[in-house]
Amino acid sequence: MQSTSAILLRKRKFSDTSLIVSWCTESLGCIQTMAKGARRAKSPFAGKLDLFFETDIAIVSSRKSNLHTLTEVALRNPFAGIRQNYLRTQTAAYFVELIEICTERDHHEPEVFGLLRRAFGYLDANEPNLRAVAHFETELARITGVHDAKILKSNPAFALGNLFGRLPLSRTPLLKTLASGTK
Repeated sequence: MQSTSAILLRKRKFSDTSLIVSWCTESLGCIQTMAKGARRAKSPFAGKLDLFFETDIAIVSSRKSNLHTLTEVALRNPFAGIRQNYLRTQTAAYFVELIEICTERDHHEPEVFGLLRRAFGYLDANEPNLRAVAHFETELARITGVHDAKILKSNPAFALGNLFGRLPLSRTPLLKTLASGTK
């Protein structure tokens, strides 16, 4: 069994009672877990598995696949401010999509977790803006090894897109909304 701090990135139904939950973790990288029985009314996971929650988790690693078994969850920070308006939620979702594109499953990279935690802390207390998105992209480009400083300085998103083959489709509408100043 392994324990780590984690931020919930995505969850999807697996069966009538179970979920597959994707995490960005501090010590294990981005992982997927099976939360058996999580959809039951009296589940020990009830109220602890929501998008963008920071938690402490315990897992049993799978020897056969990259789908591990979630055994415990303790809520640390729900980042409730992210849910205050659609723009904060949209920005957080873009950050999650970008991390999913730019990271490999089960590859330990604590700086990615730290970047996401800081970004969610910012969105928890502040309205998103173009500068915050650019900062996130720049830091992620640095962490993932985009070394061309000339391209990185001028357009880190372009550098990430070149390295990983694409950027999230949600980027363009998010940037347009942020540039127009509407919420």
